[in-house]
Amino acid sequence: MKRALLVVDIQNDFCPGGALAVNEGDQIIPIVNELMNGFEIIILTQDWHPGEHLSFASNHEHRSPYDVIDMPYGKQILWPDHCVIGTNGADFHPRLNTLKATSVIRKGFHPEIDSYSAFKENDQQTRTGLDGLLNSLGVNEVCIVGLATDFCVKWTALDAKEAGFDVSVIVDACRGIDLNNSVSIAISEMEDSGVSIINSANLISP
Repeated sequence: MKRALLVVDIQNDFCPGGALAVNEGDQIIPIVNELMNGFEIIILTQDWHPGEHLSFASNHEHRSPYDVIDMPYGKQILWPDHCVIGTNGADFHPRLNTLKATSVIRKGFHPEIDSYSAFKENDQQTRTGLDGLLNSLGVNEVCIVGLATDFCVKWTALDAKEAGFDVSVIVDACRGIDLNNSVSIAISEMEDSGVSIINSANLISP
């Protein structure tokens, strides 16, 4: 088995003080950095939105963050502006060891489509190329960490499973937004799809 570590969206805007901060989002960074020592293939994902992105509440009159609207591809939660291309908020958190990364996958740069999964955008058609990259490297197992458990981590895990990879989510190296118990729901969805939910202790030698 050849495996890769997918590090999902550990960016300033998703960490405390950011525009769409995940509670305790920065606390996973030491665990993630240590996990990197056990992988040769490490792929970082980066939310990368233009300012006019249609998932931003600010681009819809009379709408507020966390309102839900209909988009051509389905229901869309409207978010505060976040991870805007070229801003500090879109940068990786400064304590994340980006030097170990072998590749970076950017997502969400199409203004009209939001993107949670690192494999394909929310229309379920537009692909990022991550599956092709992993296949070209001979990877058949992916371990996923990052932010947020109930959105980008979940959808990345589900799409990785659908693409034919063996998938594990290292749950103590993730944090969630947790809207209406969405973290517990996400973990159940992942388990039901065959994703393994594990702890970093399973991978880090004492």
